[in-house]
Formats: sequence, structure tokens, C-alpha cells
Amino acid sequence: MKLGCIADDLTGATDLALMLAREGLKTVQTIGVPGPDVDLSGADAVVVALKSRTIPARAAVALSLSAAEALRKAGARHFFFKYCSTFDSTDEGNIGPVTEALLGFTGSNITLACPAFPATGRTIYQGCLFVNGVPLHESSMKDHPLTPMRDANLVRVLQRQTKLSVGLVTFEDVEAGPDAIRAAFEREQKAGHRIVIVDALTDRHLRSIGTSAADFPLITGGSGVAMGLPAAYRAGESVIRKAPADRFDAPEGREIILAGSCSSATNRQVETAMERGVPAFRLDPTALASGTMTAATVLDWLSTQTTGGPVLIYSTAKPEAVQEVQRQIGRMEAGEIVERTLAEIARSLPARGFTRLIVAGGETSGAVVNALGVQALTIGPEIDPGVPWTRTLAGTDLALALKSGNFGAPDFFLKAWSMLR
Repeated sequence: MKLGCIADDLTGATDLALMLAREGLKTVQTIGVPGPDVDLSGADAVVVALKSRTIPARAAVALSLSAAEALRKAGARHFFFKYCSTFDSTDEGNIGPVTEALLGFTGSNITLACPAFPATGRTIYQGCLFVNGVPLHESSMKDHPLTPMRDANLVRVLQRQTKLSVGLVTFEDVEAGPDAIRAAFEREQKAGHRIVIVDALTDRHLRSIGTSAADFPLITGGSGVAMGLPAAYRAGESVIRKAPADRFDAPEGREIILAGSCSSATNRQVETAMERGVPAFRLDPTALASGTMTAATVLDWLSTQTTGGPVLIYSTAKPEAVQEVQRQIGRMEAGEIVERTLAEIARSLPARGFTRLIVAGGETSGAVVNALGVQALTIGPEIDPGVPWTRTLAGTDLALALKSGNFGAPDFFLKAWSMLR
């Protein structure tokens, strides 16, 4: 195994697994820390999907180290810590504390931090993160219900999370290519920096960064910075890569969308699906909290939907509505009650003939796959940048598209079904 990856949420793990598979590494994704019964032999890369983004920092560190140990036992030679391309975190963590712990685990003196993903509009310039050309703190991420991002300067953001010194490799070094980037890493290390934010505006920059850092015991970032790693790992090997398929074999069955994210992208996708006539049921967190709405309520509605097309169950709402719900029932409880309800619904879906699922939101995706008992996934074709179809490797045969809340075009839900056969 060339690369062992630890992702802090499920959709981020799938995003990274897609990137590695598309670039030529045989990749397996596991749900949670893999046990001894999960066969990882033959994989060039393994991506472990955790649910550690918003849990207490100490718990996130322990879970990440457990995953790293399992990957090392399975033969991993290099490690990658994957987090969101919008650097979702708070001043308490969890990116800084987990990075510190993994630096200690790998014995590395330096690592980089680069969440850039230009294909989805995430770029870094002079250490500041932009989302579709807008500084992070002016984007919709400023209203994220769990990790509101109020500072675009990633050096400052990360320095508030770690006692290690944070440095910066700027656009000028990255634009000059791999040798200049390597020299910049050496400069930053001599200056005492252990974690280095790296600018990136294009895929070419990401490939150069990956080439420059391929020998690092630990790399951290979004899936974009992994773009250059497969070619670097394959240097000197005679490998013929298969062109990625644009169609996907999926089990026969009904189609359903479970949308728990309240991001602006998912809001647009829900609106588009409803405009196109997809039957929809909205989960109301306050009604769930009071008990006037339950998973049984939703399942009763689902049993009345007899059309052949997909159906939609969603809790997606505008920022002001989310804030009002949080005021009424609490910030954490508002999200957790929706996750618990969607997980309970998901457990009943295979028995009702639903084997093709789109799930929107990292936290929601984690809750759903855990409820379904999914242990590992194979990676299929890309629907939109960062989001592939996947299929379960064992247990109930399911096709799953696990989408980060921020990802995907407005017609994502509709486009995804056209790729299945």
C-alpha cells in the first residue's frame, strides 16, 4: 500500500478516493477504522472515512491515530489527512490537533496544509482561502451551522488551533514549479515552521505540490492536493491506466435522495429537484424534537409514493431558518436530531426496495452509511467534481452517491440518476 488516508468525514473520504482512483491508484474506501476482517490486500491506497470533523478534539485525535495505526499495520508507507476544501473547523480544532498528532505518529518534521480544489472554486492565494472568487469569510461558509468560517487567512486560522508554528509557501514559489516548492519547504522548515499553508490556484499547481511533497511521511489537505501523488508514486513504473467509466452498474431497485445539508449548493439542488416534480417530504427539526413528527411519519408518507422515479426527503433550509431552529432547540441538537431521523429512515430503505441512494451532507452521509452497516466501497464514475457513484463491497448491495453539502451543480440530483445502468 503506497498511501493510507484518514478523512474527517465520509463525503470527504469519497472525494479523495475518487481523486486517487481517477489518477490511477487502485483505491478502497472503508467506513470507519477497518477491522481485521476487511480485505485491503491489493489496494494501492486505502481511505478511511471517519466522523471526526465536529467531535471534541481529543476524541478526533484518538480516532485518527487508531486509523493511522490500522493503515500502518496494513502496509501504508505514506499518510494523508483529508479535511474539507473550505477548512471546516473551529478555533478549538480539529485540523490543528489531528495534524499535530499525526506528525508525531509519522515522525515527520514538517507537513503541508492545502485545501485548494480549483475544480470546485476553492483556491488559496497569499495564504487566504477563496470560494468561487470570494474570501472564505464572505462566502456562505460564514453561516455554517457547526463550523462557521469567519477568517479567510488560513495561517491565522490554523495557528489558533495548534502550538506548532505555521508557515506559508506563496504563489510565487508554487508558480515556479516543483524544485522551487521543495526549496520553499526547506526554507520554512529552517525557519521553525512545522505546518505550511501552500497557495494553489490551478490544477497544475496542485500537481506540482503533490510531486514536491510525495516523499513526505504526512500530507494534509483537501482531495485536490492528492492529484499529483499517484504519478509521483508510479515514477519509474510501467502502468497503463484505464480511462474512467462514465456509466455505472448499479443494483436494481428504487431511487431516493436524503438531504441533510443546509449549504447553499444543496439548497439549490433541492429546489431544482422539486421544480422538476420530484416528490418531496421536508423534515422539520422542531417537530422532530417535540415528537409530533417521527421517522414513522416519513416512512408512512414514503409508502404512498408509488411512482417509478426518485423521491426526496430533506431538512435543507435557508440560513435564517436554520438559526431560528438552533435558537429554539440548540445548535448541536438541531443537527443531531435530523441525523438520527435520517439514519432510522435509512435502515428501513433496503427492505422497501430502495437500493440507489444519493445522500447530501457529510454528517448526514456518515449517519446513513453507519445505519446501513456499510463497511467498504468501490469507487465509480464522477458525477460532479469531487462526487462519484460508489457501490458497497459486502452486505446489502447498494449504489451510493455521498455528496459534500457544498459540492455539485444545481441539477446534481437529476444528473446522477442518468449515469446508472
